[in-house]
Amino acid sequence: MPPPDLAQIERLLYDEADCLDRADLDSWFELYTEDSDYWMPVSPDQNDPHRHISLFYDNRLMMEIRRRNFGHEYAASMEYPIRCSHIISNIRIVSADDNSSECRVTSNFQAIVYYKDQNVYAGKYTHDLVCRGGTYRIKHKRVDLINCDAEQGNLVIYL
Repeated sequence: MPPPDLAQIERLLYDEADCLDRADLDSWFELYTEDSDYWMPVSPDQNDPHRHISLFYDNRLMMEIRRRNFGHEYAASMEYPIRCSHIISNIRIVSADDNSSECRVTSNFQAIVYYKDQNVYAGKYTHDLVCRGGTYRIKHKRVDLINCDAEQGNLVIYL
């Protein structure tokens, strides 16, 4: 089997950023596998989301709940407009299994989120991807903020 397709992986990560920039959590949610999770550790060296506190650790069910609540007319997240701009760079395949159906990808990111106030986030993404039928989907996403151990405001949308 050929090695992972970096161009296709880059498109997936750019599509994810575009969905978040447009606050389209319905389309964003479709980029994830049925057994996916999304993790934002609270310390730079944290290696376990189950035995330590995290900024958040969402499984697929929690992602679905947040997605549905986000667009609801009575949700606090709809009180003000949300505008985002994500920049992704330095995308690298750091590991791949022998048959190239799964791989781990890292990248750097910066995200500006405007919701009442403007906030700047930066750090490193780690995506575990699965390729089925020639299409990559996200099985696990880890967001390591460079200031993860600092006080954080209200995160109204995924980074």
